[in-house]
Amino acid sequence: MIYKFLIGSEEAENFKLEIAIDSSDTFLRLRNTILDAAGYDKNQMDSFVICDEDWEKDKEVTYLDMDTDSDEDIWIMEDTPLDELLDDEGQKLKFVFDYMTERYFYMILKETVPGKNLHDPLCQRKEGKAPQEVMTSEFIVDTKPVKIEEPSIEELDEQFFGEDEFNEEELAELNDEFNEENGEDL
Repeated sequence: MIYKFLIGSEEAENFKLEIAIDSSDTFLRLRNTILDAAGYDKNQMDSFVICDEDWEKDKEVTYLDMDTDSDEDIWIMEDTPLDELLDDEGQKLKFVFDYMTERYFYMILKETVPGKNLHDPLCQRKEGKAPQEVMTSEFIVDTKPVKIEEPSIEELDEQFFGEDEFNEEELAELNDEFNEENGEDL
């Protein structure tokens, strides 16, 4: 059986792929076909998330075993045929291609073609340009040395305690007020 997937991106709305692949092929072959079509590097961590009707995670197929100690079943792309986890037209998936920022392509199993086989996966249609694969943060750093003048002890005292000097009478009045309200002594 042949599976036909529609793939798109919310970041680049004009970007669309249509991939045809044999249902007995692995998630790894699907991954590599998507990455090739998008022009992405294959050295990044990524995964497929099989979703329910509301795009919520149901299962995850990872590139590598992350050695998690959870009770969840673990599926590895290289070892998992597509038809082991997918069989219904309309099935929703996410292909998470940037783990650090959780960016993904949304995917829909558009069509299943029974009685046909496909030796190699095929990108049947590509439109638009894929979003940047990995988001980078660019920081502008001023490399000029900055002279920092440290304040004197007197300046710090003024900043912290105020310009007025310590007044014992005010403290005694505050203590008396506190005692009247709380029945305690400072």
